Amino acid sequence: MTEKKSLSLSLILIGAALLMLPPYAAGQMENVKPMVKLVLQITVDQLRGDLPERYLKNMGEGGFRYLLKDGIWYANANYTHANTETIVGHTSLSTGAYPSEHGMVANVWLDRDSGKLKYNIEDADYPILSQGAGVVKATEIDPTQKVATSDGRSPLAIETSTFADELAIATAGKAKLFGVSVKDRGAVAMAGHAGKAFWFSKQSGEFVTSQYYYQAYPQWVNDWNAQKLAKKYSGQSWTLLNDPASYQFGAADDQPWETVFPGFGRVFPHAYGPADNGYFNTFLTLSPAGDDLTLSFAKALIAAEDIGKDEVTDYLSISFSSTDYVGHVFGPSSLEAEDNMLRLDLTLADLFAYVDKHIGLENTVIVLSADHGASEAPGYLHTLGIPAAYVSPEKWDEVPEIVELKQRLGFQQPLIQEYFPPYVYLNRKAILEKGLDQEKIEQAAAQVLMARPDVVLAVSSTALQQGAVDDSALTRAVLRNYNPQRSGDIYLAFKSGHFINEFDGESVTVEHGSLWRYDTFVPVVFVGGQFKGNRVYRPIEPIEIAPTLAALLGIKPPSGARGSPLMEVMQGNK
Repeated sequence: MTEKKSLSLSLILIGAALLMLPPYAAGQMENVKPMVKLVLQITVDQLRGDLPERYLKNMGEGGFRYLLKDGIWYANANYTHANTETIVGHTSLSTGAYPSEHGMVANVWLDRDSGKLKYNIEDADYPILSQGAGVVKATEIDPTQKVATSDGRSPLAIETSTFADELAIATAGKAKLFGVSVKDRGAVAMAGHAGKAFWFSKQSGEFVTSQYYYQAYPQWVNDWNAQKLAKKYSGQSWTLLNDPASYQFGAADDQPWETVFPGFGRVFPHAYGPADNGYFNTFLTLSPAGDDLTLSFAKALIAAEDIGKDEVTDYLSISFSSTDYVGHVFGPSSLEAEDNMLRLDLTLADLFAYVDKHIGLENTVIVLSADHGASEAPGYLHTLGIPAAYVSPEKWDEVPEIVELKQRLGFQQPLIQEYFPPYVYLNRKAILEKGLDQEKIEQAAAQVLMARPDVVLAVSSTALQQGAVDDSALTRAVLRNYNPQRSGDIYLAFKSGHFINEFDGESVTVEHGSLWRYDTFVPVVFVGGQFKGNRVYRPIEPIEIAPTLAALLGIKPPSGARGSPLMEVMQGNK
């Protein structure tokens, strides 16, 4: 054999041997890019897609500017399901599935067995570990918390797997998986079934969890809570970060349409008051202080749990809630919302710097998005000549059209058992006792509600189940939100520019939950690792995040995930 032939044969044998190596071994030999040590998923509650750049001029370099400059920023991302609420969006992000499949169709739904409204992650079998740290009973801005009859919490109502679950499966349980948020549902939905979740108790001012996750707190959690960091805000106020003249809304602090939350006011400075005030911890969450506490706890978690310190990819979800609370009370076009965005920018910069120091941004895949957007306050829109109105449909059973329908049916009892947006729940027991046809009653009630001037769509569940609806963008969104076991008998959508602002007797300035663009539009951005800055305008859905993360790590996507991995992310990570 000649020397040339011998060399050729050797090269062929080496090539064949390389092909037989497992993918990770070949990757190690090539040493093309660092291993992903951490997937950091950030969800900013109520961050509408336009808000980061709206207030960018007063932001620094390390937060949103870093995301815009170095990240793959999807500027045309919209949810395509009909109910844009907190648990719905968070679970869609974690599962990559539509609500029809993951089952979290609303923050609250009617449990037909008990006849009571059920809070999404409520689970009496798994009480909160801390005594006296459960659901706040006093009136507060987030009314869904008052629906719960149990302080127990778990992810068991989520009906498909999450990205965190799939990472646990792929690593034989070795990956460290955590979710952190002020809101319990913001933490639980992202941590999935296999991870650990922590959230802020407005009762105790501590971060807590339930017996689903632990039988006793890790020592580092006890140590963090022992610092009583929330109480350090006692006697302090939320003040402006910069000179008022530098703000877009600097001359518009006191607006009559903003909610005057008792003791907190609607103009700067917003006093937190003494720590023994029953609303003290609630006030913290109505301001950037809620995000500051969340960041502090997340940092302690990263250090104590040695996140990103071994050869197994870890997962940490941080859901920042202050943008949502501030938006509800003051609206996204307010001085408070503007200042909160500037402080959120600093919080993100702090987080990214901490991750870079302890793990390395080159070893981290960061994805930031939101669970939903937000409407504008009608009062603000009116100043611009744009029509808008509040609707208050808390007593649908008493509106003249429904009263007339009941008279035609000879119905003495309430026909509408419950209304909790976006679903109307009919009195099925009474309908059955009168020998009436449930399908026909649904259709009749839907037609009556559809005739109201503020309603754009009223669809019966029977029609959805049978596919007897027009094929339109609106009905497709409603179908993606329809789950036979949990959705109500009629889905109700209000016209664009018509907003609900009343829940359980409490009024707020701004709500969300609709299928209109102001509620569906959110940012989606991937940064860290080997990504290069890129701005993408093609339409995408946030549910594509979970399958993209799965593809990046070479694991299977969550069980209900829809859509394909985002091609710009896959190509940009080479």
